Formats: sequence, C-alpha cells, structure tokens
Amino acid sequence: MHAVDGLSLSLGRGEVVALVGESGSGKTTLGRATLGLIPPTEGRITFDGAAISDFDKLELKEFRRRAQAIFQDPYAAISPFMSVFESVEEPLLIHGLGDRSEREQRVLEALEQVRLEPVSRFAHQYPHTMSGGQRQRVGIARALVLDPEYVVADEPVSMIDASSRAEILDLLRELGAKRDITFLYITHDIATARHFSDRIAVMYAGRIVETGASSTVVDTPLHPYTQALLAAVPEPDPDNRLRLREVVPGEAPDPTAIPGGCPFHPRCPEAMAGTCEVVFPEMTEPAPQRLVACHLYPPDSD
Repeated sequence: MHAVDGLSLSLGRGEVVALVGESGSGKTTLGRATLGLIPPTEGRITFDGAAISDFDKLELKEFRRRAQAIFQDPYAAISPFMSVFESVEEPLLIHGLGDRSEREQRVLEALEQVRLEPVSRFAHQYPHTMSGGQRQRVGIARALVLDPEYVVADEPVSMIDASSRAEILDLLRELGAKRDITFLYITHDIATARHFSDRIAVMYAGRIVETGASSTVVDTPLHPYTQALLAAVPEPDPDNRLRLREVVPGEAPDPTAIPGGCPFHPRCPEAMAGTCEVVFPEMTEPAPQRLVACHLYPPDSD
C-alpha cells in the first residue's frame, strides 16, 4: 500500500498551511511523518535545513521539543488519570526544563494563554469533569508549553461542538501569531481552512493537486477536485433548501489500487479520454503563486 506518494510540500517560518482533503487522502500520515513519528520509506523530510531521518537520539529529542502536535480527539489525547496540571507539566519533565517552581509558572501561564480560567481551579481538575472544548484547550496548552516552532494541528476542532470551533481556531491563530509558530493545519473542512490558514494545499490520493493563497483557492478554485469540495460546503441560506448540491460521485480510491494517470479521473466531470486515465498531470503554475496538477492547465497555457 502506498500511503502518500510523490508529494512535495514546503512550509515557511510562521506560515499557516491548511492541508485539505477527504478521509484516506494521506493527510494524517503526512503530518505524523513530518514529526518523525512515521519514518518515510523514500524521500526526505527536512526541518530548518536538516533531514530529521539523520537525527541521533539527542537531536531527535531536541527536534520534538521544537515540533509538537495537537491531536483530533481531545477525549483520547489527555490521560484520564492525570490532572490538568500534570498533563501540561509532563513535556517539561520529559525535556528536563526548569525546576519545580519554574515548571509551575510555565504551566499556569500556558493555561492562562488558552483561557482556562480561573487557572487555579482548572489546574487541579481531571478530564472527566471537563467539556470537549476545554479538553482541547488542555491539549493546546500541553503542545505550546515547550514554545515549539512547528505544530501539526490534526483536525483540532472536528470533535468539538460548533459553538466552540471558531473560538478554538481564533485562539490558535492568535497564539501562533504571537509566537511566530508554523502550523500544518490538517482538515477536511475547506471552509475553516480559508479563515485559519495563509495558504491551502489540496490533497487527493497522496498527492497535492492544488496550492495557493487561501482566499484565492476558495474564491477561484482551479482543480475539479477543489471545485467539488467547495460545491459540497453547505450555505446558510434558506432559499437553497430545495436546490440539490453538486456532490462529486464515488469515493476516494483504495490506497492499494490507485488509478493510473490522474488518480481523480474516474470521478472527474472534466476528464479527457485518452489523456487523464493515462498520463499523470505535472504541477504547473497557471497564475502567480498558484500551482495545480491538472491536464486542463498544461505548462504552456495562459
């Protein structure tokens, strides 16, 4: 099975990049690989110019202080047997940072920054007494207590009620801007990607099919898959209740049997016979800082 294949992506310091795609496209596998949790069988993952696969144990430990994760499920990510204070303090203990007094100060500051207030009360609570949004704030505090430079946020709001999603994303954006953190925001929701990220990378069957500034990709999508993702986003307009949304047919391909040529061609309304099922499209730049892998945009097109 090819979990992610032939993918190239770069993130700039302080940039927020949203990785968008259906379940099974390889988003989480890519995110875990960038953290060194999954060793790549081919290719290189570099951080600050150094290949993480070349790190020894001490270098890998230092890298993991600088690179952290916020996981999707706040109910599974936090130990039910540890208090909030203990969960957030644990990374500091693992990396041997500060004495007891310094660690306590950093933990309380982290909880205050994620707005779990009053801090003195939340610090001694256990996860079973907290809501999903509060637990996710604990996860954010735990990730940020080490002052990381890179954070993988894997569907951080998908299991939180709608009333808390915007608040959590605004909090992440605010903290990231203050600390100059680079975010890889993994999501299937292209609507939240527009508001949270600087740049969107659309992923399908282990490959990037389109990238560009978030607002540009959402307003003028080029790839048929991106267009299909946006067509599936519901609009809060009662007049649309009788209109059938255009939904892309079929499902993401089986990773053990990726179609030849363009992997999207069996579902693509724009597929060209004799081309799309045979030739894989190369990444081209049809507009400044817009990249797309589609035969509708050959390299010599305007």
